[in-house]
Amino acid sequence: MSDFRIRKTRWADDREALAGIRRTVFIDEQHVPEDMEWDEHDDDSVHFLAEDPAGQALGCVRLLPSGQISRLSVLLERRTEGIGRALLDAAIAEARAQGLREIFLHAQTHATSFYEAAGFLVDGGIFVEAGIPHRLMVKTLDPQ
Repeated sequence: MSDFRIRKTRWADDREALAGIRRTVFIDEQHVPEDMEWDEHDDDSVHFLAEDPAGQALGCVRLLPSGQISRLSVLLERRTEGIGRALLDAAIAEARAQGLREIFLHAQTHATSFYEAAGFLVDGGIFVEAGIPHRLMVKTLDPQ
C-alpha cells in the first residue's frame, strides 16, 4: 500500500516544492551546477509532484511541450517505494492525453533499465550532460 499521491501541477503553483526536490537531488546530491538546473522550460511544462499524506514533497517530474520528460527526481530515502515509476507513468499518461505520438528523455546511464521497464528504448550512444553520463531514450505512444 502506497503512502504517497501524485498530483499534476504548474511551476507557478508549486515552485517551492518542485525546486526543493530538484535542489536536493540534482544540485546537492548529484552536484549538478545550479545554473544548469534552472532553465526556461519550467514555466511551459506540465509538472507532477509526489507527496506524502501530510503534503510533504517526495519527488517530481516534468513534461515539456516537445515531448521530453525531464527532471525526474525522488528523495534518496524514498527511492525504493515506486514513486519514480508513478511519476513517470503520470508524465506518460499526460503525453498521451496531449496527443503526443513519441516521447523522449535523457536517462542517466545507471537508470536506463528503469526506463526500459517502462517501454523506453535506448537511441544512440552515451553523452555527458551536467558532468553525468546519459543516454537518449525514446518511447512511441499508442493512441488512446
